[in-house]
Amino acid sequence: MPPADDTTYEIRTATPEDTARVEALDGSFTTTTVFRVEMAENGFTLRETPVHPPLTKVFPEDEEEEEAEEAEEDGAKEGNPTFLAVAPDGSLAGFVSVAYARWNRRLTIEDIEVAPGHRGRGVGRALMSRAEEFARERGAGHIWLEVTNINAPAIHAYRRMGFALCGLDTSLYEFTASAGEYALYLSKPCR
Repeated sequence: MPPADDTTYEIRTATPEDTARVEALDGSFTTTTVFRVEMAENGFTLRETPVHPPLTKVFPEDEEEEEAEEAEEDGAKEGNPTFLAVAPDGSLAGFVSVAYARWNRRLTIEDIEVAPGHRGRGVGRALMSRAEEFARERGAGHIWLEVTNINAPAIHAYRRMGFALCGLDTSLYEFTASAGEYALYLSKPCR
C-alpha cells in the first residue's frame, strides 16, 4: 500500500548512531477496541469489543530501554538488524528489529513501531516488507511476532499483512506494568 500522501521513506539498516532516535520513538497507541480472550474447555476465543473511553497504552521507559539493550546485545551477537524508515526531512518514521533463529528457520519480529505522525501511510508495511526480505535472505520458513491483546490497531494491521493467530500466553505480562493483558502470537509463512 503506498503512502497516503505520496511521501517516500528511505528504508535502511540502523547504525549505532541511530540508537538514541530508536529509543526516543513514541510507540504508544490509542484504541477504541480490544480483543478479549475468552477461555473455553479446549481452547480460547478472541472477541473484539469496544472500549469507552478509548484506551491509550504508553509503554514504560524502563521496559523499552531494557528491551532495546537486549535487542542491541542480541543483534551484536547474532547479526540481527534493526531497519529504519526515515522520512524525507530526516526524522525517524519507524523501525523494526528482527532476530533470526537458524534451528527452526524462524524470523522473529522483536519490535516494530511507527511514529504517530506517520501511521496510516504504509510505513509499517514497508518495514515489514524489509523484514520479510531479510527473512528470505536467511532462508526463514516463517515470521513470528508477539502482540498484546489490547493493541487492536496492530492486530488488524498484522492480519492485513497475512499474519494469523498461532498461540496465546495468559501469564507473559503477569508481573509487569501490563498485568491483565494477554500475549497473542501471530505467524505467517515466508515465501
